[in-house]
Amino acid sequence: MTEITEDLHFRPFTVLLGIILGCLFSIAFCTAIVGGVFWYLGDEAPRLATELDKLLEITWIFVVLTTLAALGFLGSLRNRMWRYLPLAALWAGLLLTGNYYWPS
Repeated sequence: MTEITEDLHFRPFTVLLGIILGCLFSIAFCTAIVGGVFWYLGDEAPRLATELDKLLEITWIFVVLTTLAALGFLGSLRNRMWRYLPLAALWAGLLLTGNYYWPS
């Protein structure tokens, strides 16, 4: 049996980042499932097929954000210095995504 020698630091920010990670993952997963349904029903419902490209775009945006959140979460748990790079990219990505989808 191996022992865990690293001390995992559960700070409030790390917990908040875990919640954000879970939310981003669920959005990416659900849009991927809906995209699969749209693709499957594409021949029977042509209107759904027209929405597939936009749904794929949304899915990829949230897959990238989920990856950045996961890297930041892992770095934050292990208290690594490189954690600031994916966290900065995550917050920039969240702001850009909000700006992209916010109605003008």
